[in-house]
Amino acid sequence: MRHFLSVLLVLASTAGLLSDAQAGVKETLRFAKGKSYGIAENTVIRGERDYYFITARAGQTMTVTVSSVEENAVFDVYAPGARIVMDEGMETIAGEPLDNAVEQQNWQDELPSSGRYTVVVGGTRGNASYRLQVGIE
Repeated sequence: MRHFLSVLLVLASTAGLLSDAQAGVKETLRFAKGKSYGIAENTVIRGERDYYFITARAGQTMTVTVSSVEENAVFDVYAPGARIVMDEGMETIAGEPLDNAVEQQNWQDELPSSGRYTVVVGGTRGNASYRLQVGIE
């Protein structure tokens, strides 16, 4: 019985079921071959943020939309150089958001510089199941 319980604890710990707060997604958003956009679907837990990284060049146009059943998902877009940091035990992002790209559901603009942009998705209330689409042209 002791061995069985140990296996369950290891599995629960590996799956993140025993943590007080689960870290958000941190991944590069990839575009399918021949596509000029990428899509991510996930649920962000209240108080957490999901981070998506997209490499683009100055002068390209980025279009970002997020939709959610309860219309409670929003995003921010950060310029190259932004990084995820710990602040008082909470993950946050250090960097400059792009103009008019804070707490948005739809946004489009020409990119000012080349590099890795960060799209941060969060909920405005409660957990937010969302569909994020980022296009580069």
